[in-house]
Amino acid sequence: MSDLQSRENPYNVTQASRIYFLPNLMTAGNLLCGFGSVINCIQARLLDDIGGEYAELHNLETARQHYTWAVWLILMAVVFDSLDGRLARLGGRTSLFGAEFDSLADVVSFGIAPALMVFFLIMKPTAEFQWFLELGWVIAFIYLLCAAVRLARFNVITNPLLHRPEQEASHDFLGLPVPAAAGAVASLVLFLLNLAENEKSLRRFAIALPVLLLVISVLMVSTIRYPSFKRVDWHTKTTIGTFLAVLIGGVLIYKLQEIAFLVLFLSYLLFGILRQVRRRWFGRPRPIARKSFGNNPPTKSQ
Repeated sequence: MSDLQSRENPYNVTQASRIYFLPNLMTAGNLLCGFGSVINCIQARLLDDIGGEYAELHNLETARQHYTWAVWLILMAVVFDSLDGRLARLGGRTSLFGAEFDSLADVVSFGIAPALMVFFLIMKPTAEFQWFLELGWVIAFIYLLCAAVRLARFNVITNPLLHRPEQEASHDFLGLPVPAAAGAVASLVLFLLNLAENEKSLRRFAIALPVLLLVISVLMVSTIRYPSFKRVDWHTKTTIGTFLAVLIGGVLIYKLQEIAFLVLFLSYLLFGILRQVRRRWFGRPRPIARKSFGNNPPTKSQ
């Protein structure tokens, strides 16, 4: 093997640890948003502590404002996460470092942040649901555990060193991607925050979120396939009708943010389930597989 070929090998030490600016900048933005979401969740919980020193020093702020910021930061992390891998593939700047860095950022943004937000906002002890104090942290940890397992499994099954049959190729994700899982949780919290007029009315919906969290946890580590949209690029040709539909959809999302995001993420979540049921009942399911990467390492950790 020549020196050039050795240096271009993704498992060469120099190549594997190479840091490409734009893709990893997007990953850093993802991590920043996740960290900001965690900070806002903690600040909101401190403001809920009536009579506490932090609440007295920040009496002009409300817990609801911080929870809303935490939600938007998670949704912004989803955007950054979708950009880093695409930029890496477009520029041919992939490295094993980028894949691992992306997974670590995803654990914070799409694992810890949603789990803390749900625990602090919905599962905190109340007069109506005292059992949340004992059970709430368990449910939140199950979500975090499944998110970490989902990321580790993706890194393993997309490793270029694994040998797979050439005929097995799929552009789908195995299990619900963690950004979609976090987006579903965050969009539901955003919807409830805007639906509830006060904290007491919000508690009436508290029983729904733990159930959704457990369902999402199971979907992340399941074998249900979800579309990855990796084939979609800026050069994809489309019809006038599709183009107008996308524009109208963008306007509706902007105008009906709380409802639109919830419908978007829950539709994606249900799509994989319904497609799996349809293939099980009405057709022979295709084998779950991954496209062979050859010498190109994975660029995304979903």
